[in-house]
Amino acid sequence: MKKIISLLFLLFTSPWIEAQNNYGILFPTDVQRSQKCRYFTQVFQQKPKEVRFGIKVENNQLFFEINDKKWFDQLFKKSGDGMAIDVVSKSRYACEISTVKKQQIRGTLLKPVFAKQLRKGLRPTKNKLYRVRVGSLPSGTEKDVLEFNILFLNNKTLCQYYWIYDLESYPWDLLDMGMYLDSLVYSRKKVMSTKDKFIMKYKTLTFTIPFEKNKSVYAAEDIKPLYDSLRLTDFNIKKINIRAYASVEGSLKRNVELQEQRANSIAAAMQSFQKPTIVTEINSSENWVEFLNDITGTSYEDLKALSKEQVKKKLVGTVSSALEPYLKRHRKAVITLQLDKKDKYKEMTVSTLTGLFSTAIAEDKIPEALEIQNSIFDKLKGKETPPDLLTQMSVPKQLKYVPILNKNSMFKFSRDDRFSLIVLNELLQLEKLAPKSKKVKYNITVAKFKLWRFNHQSVKEKDLKNQILSLKKHGITQSLIDRMLVNFHIIKAEKLMRQRNYKVKDVSVRYIQKNYKKFPLTNYDYLSLAQFFSFYSNVSAAVELLEEKARDITIDEDLLFYYLNLTLINKQLTQSSDYRTSMLNAINMNKERFCKIFNSIIDGGVTFQLLENEYLRKTYCENCSD
Repeated sequence: MKKIISLLFLLFTSPWIEAQNNYGILFPTDVQRSQKCRYFTQVFQQKPKEVRFGIKVENNQLFFEINDKKWFDQLFKKSGDGMAIDVVSKSRYACEISTVKKQQIRGTLLKPVFAKQLRKGLRPTKNKLYRVRVGSLPSGTEKDVLEFNILFLNNKTLCQYYWIYDLESYPWDLLDMGMYLDSLVYSRKKVMSTKDKFIMKYKTLTFTIPFEKNKSVYAAEDIKPLYDSLRLTDFNIKKINIRAYASVEGSLKRNVELQEQRANSIAAAMQSFQKPTIVTEINSSENWVEFLNDITGTSYEDLKALSKEQVKKKLVGTVSSALEPYLKRHRKAVITLQLDKKDKYKEMTVSTLTGLFSTAIAEDKIPEALEIQNSIFDKLKGKETPPDLLTQMSVPKQLKYVPILNKNSMFKFSRDDRFSLIVLNELLQLEKLAPKSKKVKYNITVAKFKLWRFNHQSVKEKDLKNQILSLKKHGITQSLIDRMLVNFHIIKAEKLMRQRNYKVKDVSVRYIQKNYKKFPLTNYDYLSLAQFFSFYSNVSAAVELLEEKARDITIDEDLLFYYLNLTLINKQLTQSSDYRTSMLNAINMNKERFCKIFNSIIDGGVTFQLLENEYLRKTYCENCSD
């Protein structure tokens, strides 16, 4: 998992400082600061959103790193301009401490470094950053868990105090436009995916099974009506993911044990309907999310302010009975099935299949040839046959064979970006054979997107945009066109960013923000958009995109944790009951991962200084102190 360069959060200074050497730094009041820091404040206000900086440790030496030398030079002009580092230890936030003492300097203050030394010592690095040494680790702290805050000084006066946090960064891409094969097929991309893998005969189904109170065993006859209603006779279940939820009353240990028994019995019942082994994943937890959502606006809403243990103590006797209409809805399993269409050619060899394919072509049995083609594609995906097999599948360049030729081209396109230009030329030839084929026209546009994004071929923006808009008259739905237009502006924003044309880039970002709600999004799309907004310093847009999903138990785990990373520094938001719901959702999904958020940025966390927020510290100590 990658990390994006450190983001920065401004804390306004206060006049107090603990008793230690302050090296002559002046700590002004708010009124004094507005007078003494006028120029310095103006430079920070004019800082481009794209400027990033942070502190790096190497061999006990501390370095200030920045990606924009011009802004650095503007900041440190006069002899009294400089910076000092506050070295903060995680021990400050130990759960054994009743209350964290509020103070301006949270750790050990290092000797300031001023403009002359900063400008003289700044050096370029290999990764297009600039760095300068700003101090050393204090003696005796080498084994401590540490973070480093920055005091920016103007004329030896503290004008800005920054603490640094890191957001997790995930692989992302354009919104998935899919491609036309037999029908429109989307990629198998998931959050955290590293490769694009297109699926020819794959789909998913998600549904919910309620759990009856005190029932833990499900037999095949219990599941048979559901199995039949899903019409699974043409598919095999490849993988089953079960999220089993218990209502929140009672013992946590017993609740989790009961849900695991229920989930395992459901998986076993599903397995009884097919011979191929089903890969099964089970996650069991208490359903705090829907409990807190459901009591909102009721006479029991005050329970939302209590700890989990306090809530459990309240949920006995008449209170438990009164809330049973809600609690019974919380006992359930959310089940996701990954299905693979049954393949009658699966056991045949590649040579047999290619022979059957050639015969089907020769006899003009197009539907049969398409079905055999799918089976061959599966073997290509599984590396059971050499990738040049497609060139051996001779298909006449005639109108009636366009569906087969189109699929051959797009399969190559999905496997390797290097084929993009070759595929585009093949599709342009197919367009001459079938000038009214919406599938071919759509695939041509998708191929041009990839060529444009990676600069493999010169593409005129105006012509591509007109081509996208013209798809509607060929039968492409407005939803797909809107998705393409958002992707158009994502690529445009990337190119403008490289040109440092920030003003025009922001126009494209605003277009994306305004139009992404016009079409449905996959989990990967949500994350890609949130990453896009964050990268272009529009965190509020990323938060708006994800905040409603964060309170839903069916949210993708990575989306939920990315939402937390975006919002944990918002003190007002973290104290809301809705935010507590999101945090408990994350703890139930992956407690270890939630607790890791509060590691130091060096150890893969966002920052342990989030624990300055007593509300977050209470949640952390309740769930992570062990």
